[in-house]
Amino acid sequence: MEISPNGETAVTDPWPGYFDDLGHPGARRIGAGVEGVVYRLGGGVVAKVWTGRPPSDVMHQVYADIARHRLPFATPEIIEIRRHEGVAVTYEKELPGVPLRADSAHEQYERELPGHQRDALLTVLRGLASVPGTDAMRRLSVQGDDRPLWQGHDRFQDALAALVVRAVTRSGALLAPYVPDFSAGADRTLTALKALPDTPVTAIHGDLVPPNIHVDAAGRPVTVLDFGFYTTAGDPAFEAAVTAAIWDMYGPHAEEHTAELTRLFARELGHSPAALAVYQAVYALTTFDLFGVDDSEGHFRWCASQLRRNPVFLGRAS
Repeated sequence: MEISPNGETAVTDPWPGYFDDLGHPGARRIGAGVEGVVYRLGGGVVAKVWTGRPPSDVMHQVYADIARHRLPFATPEIIEIRRHEGVAVTYEKELPGVPLRADSAHEQYERELPGHQRDALLTVLRGLASVPGTDAMRRLSVQGDDRPLWQGHDRFQDALAALVVRAVTRSGALLAPYVPDFSAGADRTLTALKALPDTPVTAIHGDLVPPNIHVDAAGRPVTVLDFGFYTTAGDPAFEAAVTAAIWDMYGPHAEEHTAELTRLFARELGHSPAALAVYQAVYALTTFDLFGVDDSEGHFRWCASQLRRNPVFLGRAS
């Protein structure tokens, strides 16, 4: 413990000392996210101290499955997994680049989306869509769920439909007061989801927020980080739909940016606008209760607003 200048007690970060004892002097905290805190150890290695759900052997295999493909950007590679006092610590190769930009909760985005950001997103989406889905990807569970997403299912759409039912059964009564005609909207979304055609199954990251895409000095994507939140095998249109929705979640132009990116991905990647709308409703219905269950929590509030204007959920899709 330390005493801060104002006399209050501050908590000293114990992890640099832990890494120093293991032969990594000068370990420095370089980032933090939903899943944990990252430290640079030197020698091209970083350590991630997991505060969220730790990586499993299955996630280790997923990283290996993706790394086998020659993508235009790097992806994580786990060297070793250890535990210290019940906390998981992964040792990984340090990857290049800097975040494309800060999260929209911490930085106000301008109205016009910069061209290099649109290009970076298209590069990442195309790259991930070139990686075939694997058995290990199918064995992953989505954050907040209690079983592998694909368990008992042969189609991605059916697996998602079962996830929607579990999430709505778990907490739908808490979301319903914020979304008019909630039950009917959830039913409309399920019907539209199950009616989507089969597509080639590819790697899905599921959380391509700006800090998870790192770029070089020219703005080209060189690394994609933090798989695991919604990582699975599935329809690449799902990845595109979610990315369009979560790129700018909290800025003053968020709704316009979602609409603009949804149109861009439909045009450039060949995805059906109707399918993109379905998947955006599905994402909101399956993640709304992960961080809080009333409108005082930002993600819950965002999911409710997504559903209140989603054409599939509202029954206004053409």
